[in-house]
Amino acid sequence: MSDDTRWMQRALELARRAEAAGEVPVGAVVVLDGEIIGEGWNHPISGCDVTAHAEIMALRQACEQQQNYRLPGADLFVTLEPCVMCAGALVHARIRRLIYATTEPKTGAAGSCVDVFSLPNLNHRVHCEPGLLADQSSEMLRAFFRARR
Repeated sequence: MSDDTRWMQRALELARRAEAAGEVPVGAVVVLDGEIIGEGWNHPISGCDVTAHAEIMALRQACEQQQNYRLPGADLFVTLEPCVMCAGALVHARIRRLIYATTEPKTGAAGSCVDVFSLPNLNHRVHCEPGLLADQSSEMLRAFFRARR
């Protein structure tokens, strides 16, 4: 098993935490030099915080752990394509690489609706790699929304 797969599996475990709390099941991990420095899962509803997306929570923890608001050389693994807010945060944090499991056709900002990372005036480029463990993430999301209907 590749390291990337291992990190995405951890993000899927974190997504299950969100799901158990009644939140949309999305999980994220920030990895630097082969170790997790930040983890997060969705909890905007329970936290009454519109910014409490998995990516933002993982970035906050990683920045605190590194004592830096920038994370050069770090990679972020997330189970769902980031929204515009999260994509912007990845640029500001100077994330090296974004690896996401499944696309988000309604709000995805890494190519599905808009591609924040290809905007010409940005001073940092985040390399995107979609599709890692996409089937597992997609099925978790489908089951979550099926159960809510």
